[in-house]
Amino acid sequence: MQLDTYIQELLYRYECVILPGFGAFLSQYSPAKIDATSGSFIPPSKQVIFNAQLQSNDGLLANHIAQVDESSYQEAIQKIRKFTRFVYHELEAGKRVSIAQVGGFFFDQAEALQFEPSKGVNYNTDSFGLATIQPSMVSREVTLEQPIEDAPIVLVANRSKQRPYLRYAAIGLLAVAISGLGGVKIYESGVKQHNLVQKQKADSRIESQIQEATFVIPIPLPSLELEIPTVSGRYHIIAGAFRMEANAHKKIAQLQQQGFNARLIGQNKYGLHQVTYTSVAGRTDALKELRRIKAAFNKDAWLLVKKLD
Repeated sequence: MQLDTYIQELLYRYECVILPGFGAFLSQYSPAKIDATSGSFIPPSKQVIFNAQLQSNDGLLANHIAQVDESSYQEAIQKIRKFTRFVYHELEAGKRVSIAQVGGFFFDQAEALQFEPSKGVNYNTDSFGLATIQPSMVSREVTLEQPIEDAPIVLVANRSKQRPYLRYAAIGLLAVAISGLGGVKIYESGVKQHNLVQKQKADSRIESQIQEATFVIPIPLPSLELEIPTVSGRYHIIAGAFRMEANAHKKIAQLQQQGFNARLIGQNKYGLHQVTYTSVAGRTDALKELRRIKAAFNKDAWLLVKKLD
């Protein structure tokens, strides 16, 4: 029984996924950086490391397997134990065991367990769609234009004789045109001044009418007070995930009748509508509430750690 898919799904949502009896996979955040050798731009990422000291069962992996496979919690535990026995058997036989998209395990010459994470896998959901960018050199070709040789300047003199009376006629026509243009400018200035005065009078009249207007409401409207419940907290106790949104709302109505502050917190990456019993701000309170709900209402309830917008 391979658990590759279950471990991959949880690593996208949680920083620590424990494989009971074997060890824990931890996602380590790495900020965006520039590779000094190749000059590539590398987006923010989460790489997987392994800690063999964390082997206690926290219920996360088993609950996830039970929910996805629609099986019991005990059946999920048996699947995990079967998988760990298989891994140890393969390692003791000198073989290398790989978990797809996570990493591979092997014993070195000193019989120490070694882990090699898979390359090219980014578990940081905020970096989806961002790939490593390899910059390319930009070459520019500059073309210099040939200078224009100095060309000789030829001056041509017009030696034709003009008649004296044509010169005086042209001067007279120019004077008449200038005087006509001046008259047009004076007329336009007068029109603008007239329009400005009329606009100021109209603005003054409208302002006085507004100041004199009164508004009277004979019967004051009663005040209306609404209590809007606020839901906060990044720890959400999940009651179920539904393919149909209508079924999710039916589940919310049932839980609210039982006294829970149930609500819909959106869709997961599989397109399922997630319904929560309640949302809690503190991790300790969330674990207490989860144990109470599992014991009294739903043994398959599980805890989702997510900051909602």
